[in-house]
Amino acid sequence: MNQRGSAVVEFALVLPLVLLMVFAVVEVSVVARTQLEVVNAAREGAREAAVNPDPAAAVGVVQNSLGAAGARARVRVSRPHVVGKRAAVVVRLPHTLAAPLFGGITVELQAKSTMRVER
Repeated sequence: MNQRGSAVVEFALVLPLVLLMVFAVVEVSVVARTQLEVVNAAREGAREAAVNPDPAAAVGVVQNSLGAAGARARVRVSRPHVVGKRAAVVVRLPHTLAAPLFGGITVELQAKSTMRVER
């Protein structure tokens, strides 16, 4: 058997696995970045809830922080009216994997943040 022919066959067999690994690494990176954005949005929402008694203001801050994905986010705000107690914001964002190899699987990213009520 020819050395050249065997190298082409090996390359043809390995290429799909290499491409699958590249797609998987890219997809994990995108999900990790989106999770960090959700955590940051929850933190910003909790900060707003700590200083503003209107829960809608905290929801608006979270949605603005997430940009275009903010419309899909589900935000829950829990804010007691007692100074010193903790206001909590929970953000849930469904994220559909982009690579067609993964069949459009949707994962739900979630973050919770709390801060002490200041006013």
